[in-house]
Amino acid sequence: PLSLKQREVEVPVLPRARVADGARPVIGVTCFVRDASYADWSMNSAILPSTYTTAIRRAAGTPVIIPPSEDPGPLLDRIDGLVIAGGPDLDPATHYQEPDPMTKEYYAEQDASEIALLEGALERDMPILCVCRGMQLLCVLHGGSLHQHLDTTPGHEGHGGYSGVATEHGVVAKEGSMIAALMGTQITANSTHHQGVADAGELIITALAEHDGLIEAVERPDLRFCIGVQWHPERIGHDVLYSALVDAARG
Repeated sequence: PLSLKQREVEVPVLPRARVADGARPVIGVTCFVRDASYADWSMNSAILPSTYTTAIRRAAGTPVIIPPSEDPGPLLDRIDGLVIAGGPDLDPATHYQEPDPMTKEYYAEQDASEIALLEGALERDMPILCVCRGMQLLCVLHGGSLHQHLDTTPGHEGHGGYSGVATEHGVVAKEGSMIAALMGTQITANSTHHQGVADAGELIITALAEHDGLIEAVERPDLRFCIGVQWHPERIGHDVLYSALVDAARG
């Protein structure tokens, strides 16, 4: 079982990482393994858009890229914060669904690795920012579920760009939420996804798309810093989210 509320094995809570005065917190950010071409070579590579690492550096953090691993847990003792990055679709089995015809690319090893990282970080109350696929995974781990293809989901047809196309739309954040405190209640977000969160499970929904009501942000207010956003803040200049993550990791 993948839902936190259904798991029987408890991960021990370890002491919070302590960042020395003046030091840059170490922020782990997940990546994926795909075939890639560079220079005169084409080979299987661990890759991540540099927008993530650049945003973390701008926020005065030190980024560390985490590729999929059979046992990523020990890494949590070496980092101060975690970003679950965007990427391919989740395996529909993680939220107890059969694959939709448009759910074509998913990777069990990446799912398992990020699930282990996220569960361990939640148990440690480590500051976490979950982006796009990362927010979807966060919701699934809290008992939620996904729309596998928005363009065939009633009410969400034409939600926004995907498959290499990016669009923008308005997002309304809930007053009193952390996302509203950081960004205000009216946000312009980007859309580069074809899946979306149908049910956030035990998480608190803190922002919705203005035009179709899709869930755009979720939070765990009982933790120091745990935010998921459906958009890509590192691609649209929303550095405040990365700065808030780094600040929380420094505390």
